[in-house]
Amino acid sequence: MSKKLTRYIALYGIGVYLLALLVISVAFREHALQLKWMLWGIGEVLLFFLLTAVFYPRWKDDSTKTFLLKVFFVALLLRVAYAVGVGYYYYYETGRAFEYGAGDSRFYHSTALLCSRWVRSGELSNVFYYLRANTMGFSDQGYIYWLTLIYSIFGRNLLTPRIFKALMLAYLCVVIYKLGKRTFGERTGRLAAVMCAFMPILIQTCGMHTKEAEMLFVSIFALERMDYLIRSKKYTFWNILVPILLTGLSFGFRTIIGMCLIFAFLVFVMLSSKDLVSKKGKIIIASSVVVLFFVFLFSPIGREMKIVNRLKFTDLNYQSERYESMGMKHGELAKSYYLAPGAFVVPLAPMVEESPNHNKMIHGGTYVKNFLAFFAMLAIVIAFRQRKWRDFSLIGAYEFSYLAIILFSFAANSERYHEPALPLLILMAAYAMTHLRHKDLKIFYVYCGLLFVALFVWNWLKLSARGLV
Repeated sequence: MSKKLTRYIALYGIGVYLLALLVISVAFREHALQLKWMLWGIGEVLLFFLLTAVFYPRWKDDSTKTFLLKVFFVALLLRVAYAVGVGYYYYYETGRAFEYGAGDSRFYHSTALLCSRWVRSGELSNVFYYLRANTMGFSDQGYIYWLTLIYSIFGRNLLTPRIFKALMLAYLCVVIYKLGKRTFGERTGRLAAVMCAFMPILIQTCGMHTKEAEMLFVSIFALERMDYLIRSKKYTFWNILVPILLTGLSFGFRTIIGMCLIFAFLVFVMLSSKDLVSKKGKIIIASSVVVLFFVFLFSPIGREMKIVNRLKFTDLNYQSERYESMGMKHGELAKSYYLAPGAFVVPLAPMVEESPNHNKMIHGGTYVKNFLAFFAMLAIVIAFRQRKWRDFSLIGAYEFSYLAIILFSFAANSERYHEPALPLLILMAAYAMTHLRHKDLKIFYVYCGLLFVALFVWNWLKLSARGLV
């Protein structure tokens, strides 16, 4: 992507956001965002678009080593600075160094504190007994074990786990580069790495005490190692073991992540060309994956998968019924089959005051994802146009399966549950941007208009549902 086109897209991204914020604030002035939320959003949008437009053209011709060092250390600096600064911000705003409406964060923190005391006193059996009795299952325990380990070694400081998050999500930029380069080429890998470095949500996650940062790192790293295993054809012990271990760890953060990783690898192997995997190799690898899946299925993890499916993924009208129980209108629009066509886009950025504080704080980052969704969807078309659908199969199978499960679950309208799909959405967007044709821009202009209208309608629905307009 040329320097001119990079700035052109950035200009449109900033322009649509500012126009939507202005029109929505004027149209619903009694419910307009407070100034501090506007400043957060404007800062997030400017940070992503301006820094990407400035640094990608400067770094894209550097040597690979130089490029990766720059991306990693700039990403790390941004994330560490944010993690430190936002802790003081939260303390000033809420009286404690946790995000707005912190529920899971405080549970993870307090539980890990208790477990770390037992670890230091040598009472490990208490840890396992307590977590079995007080958590839903393995996917509730993985992050607590991780926090317990950190607190046991480094002391009970809120900042230490957030520094580890910053390190992981800075290195995630390098992982995305490697995956993007092997799948779509050098230019795509570099643009994806730069966009990951400056993506607001991937920075803001480092200031929270939830498990999303670790989940993102483990899942994308697992995909990258799977990709390397097949493309390198080096079936060594470690090359096989690492993706298996990472996939196993992913079950400890969110059960469906592990399921989607196994499914994506199986699809990738079966759709790979004969040059990568022979027919005999496909049978051996596919059989091994199926055996591994059944090992998980008949383990405690498998039993938990059944519980999670029953509690969270069988009622496809969860959001609709939830809104109706709260006396809110338009609940029928929250049904999964209405949201499914916008899988890459939803949820849209909240730009009115009637939203949770955390969502308002990150609304600029949410908008950036909404904007990039166009290019992610265009990437699917380009992959078929360039006959790269086989190369796209690993990324596509994971992204589609995860989003499908989320959209037909209790979490369809929750930004937090969409975050694991974000790095690959960025990678797909980078692929489309680096392979744009002139006539693709005509569709882009239409999308910008549709996004503006969608943001207006989305925020009108928020107010209308509560009888405020």
